[in-house]
Amino acid sequence: MDSANVKDAVREKYGKAALQVKSGGSACCGSAPASGSGCDPITSNLYNASQADQIPEEAMLASLGCGNPTALAKLSAGETVLDLGSGGGIDVLLSAKRVGPRGKAYGLDMTDEMLALAEENKRKAGVENVQFLKGEIENIPLPDNSVDVIISNCVINLSADKDRVLREAFRVLKPGGRLAVSDVVTRGEIQPEIRKSVLLWVGCIAGALDESEYRSKLAIAGFEQVEVEPTRIYHVDDAREFLAREGLDVDALAPQVDGKFMGAFVRAIKPSGSKDKTCCGPTCCN
Repeated sequence: MDSANVKDAVREKYGKAALQVKSGGSACCGSAPASGSGCDPITSNLYNASQADQIPEEAMLASLGCGNPTALAKLSAGETVLDLGSGGGIDVLLSAKRVGPRGKAYGLDMTDEMLALAEENKRKAGVENVQFLKGEIENIPLPDNSVDVIISNCVINLSADKDRVLREAFRVLKPGGRLAVSDVVTRGEIQPEIRKSVLLWVGCIAGALDESEYRSKLAIAGFEQVEVEPTRIYHVDDAREFLAREGLDVDALAPQVDGKFMGAFVRAIKPSGSKDKTCCGPTCCN
């Protein structure tokens, strides 16, 4: 599937998920029935009760992530945060509360339905330091060196051009800025047909990287201090129903699947000495 088709498929699926939430359901992209926060076991139980109490229910129901970057990222008062693929706004709203009124939280999404849902959730949450932007994570509509922290929740794996996403993330981060994203990664050799089936289950239209390839791409983009920390390892029994429905022999596949797909927290730093070549003003890199 080429990049244009991937983008169209993602836009359609996440648009439908937003509409489903607005009609009183929950967003669910996997094989399991919808629960209070999405699809078990990928998107369920990612946020604790105190976090759930801080945001509108619709933001929680629209969550299609694989982790909780707001719990793992160290956010400080006054910082500027950008969420790539912000969906219904759950991580943006939680980040806005952590950076406080002197800080700013941006959410970037390309899906009109999700943006409308996010704006509604922003209004219900009563937060002022939030701005949702329409755009693509391959072309971030923010200036160079303008963001302290970039978060994302199981979205980078959906891009057909991850190198460009990471270059754009590097560009908009201030020198010394941090990338702190949750994403799906793989570990070890996996047959292509098995990889395709399991990733469809894990991330709807996922194109997850092997953890070593993820590290390499971040380094090529310019990042340092790269860490990939597994937060939720998926086992064969988690995907048994889905794989069986695909006509696959689950028990035969077990050695190729078990423990090789995981949600992970990916950290990286833009070096303090990094400056974009277009940065020429006396304060543009502050």
